[in-house]
Amino acid sequence: MALENTADSETAKKPEKEQTDWIGEIKSIGMLLLAVLAFHSLVAKPFYIPSVSMMPGLLVGDRLIVSKYAYGWSWVSPTFHILPRMKGRLFGSLPERGDIVILTPKDASADWIKRIIGLPGDTIELRGGQIFLNGEAVEQKIQPDLQVPIDANAPCSLEFPGLQSTNASGEPVCNLPILRETLPNGVSYDIIDLGPKLTDDFAPLVIPENNVFLMGDNRDLSADSRVSMRDGGLDGPIPWENIGGRAEFITFSLDGTTTWNPLSWLGAFRSGRAGTSLRPDKAAAAE
Repeated sequence: MALENTADSETAKKPEKEQTDWIGEIKSIGMLLLAVLAFHSLVAKPFYIPSVSMMPGLLVGDRLIVSKYAYGWSWVSPTFHILPRMKGRLFGSLPERGDIVILTPKDASADWIKRIIGLPGDTIELRGGQIFLNGEAVEQKIQPDLQVPIDANAPCSLEFPGLQSTNASGEPVCNLPILRETLPNGVSYDIIDLGPKLTDDFAPLVIPENNVFLMGDNRDLSADSRVSMRDGGLDGPIPWENIGGRAEFITFSLDGTTTWNPLSWLGAFRSGRAGTSLRPDKAAAAE
């Protein structure tokens, strides 16, 4: 009898298994997702370079951080562009010439990345590939060819046929013709000029109020403000509320050889690109 009582007592002492609070778990996950979306919409977000339009500074496979607060917030700030189109910006400020920005085109397709060239009130014109701002030629200086290593994300033969070569080590490279362009505010950056193209000439245009004019650094392979929407471009200046943020720095870059196998990821990292700032030093550029 005593043994039975002891067994009953031991059973009574065992704690009951706690039930999982699935509603609480779902709420926690939901709050975490909302926090991530808020951060991406208001503070910063990652961005992937999908095309060659911003070469030589940005390569396909580069991953960037874009600050969302640099120019204030607008209808394009939320990650999924869920707000209706609205004019203006909250706590808004204009970009500077030379800033690299992400933007939403007028047709609201996927975000693009380009460089700010002209600001509201500027008269912009192109003659033979050279920019004229308010009647003054933007300085361009010929630089030595840039040798870009050829890889799966930079095959060279597709976009730059005939420019394949090898470097001193015998490795395949793409020899790109480079010009150093310097804007009136002292910002300098390299562009690729492949020779005469239809986009080398653009009739004088006064940029409307609260609009900006954007171009890619790969001048002959960029559908930007010089190109009509029918031909896949931005169709002229775009409203400043379509600017989603400013590109700040490269976090890492992949050469396009990654597979499902995690062991392939380490070998796919391009060396020397992580941490590269995309904010030009105007003081250094002016020297």
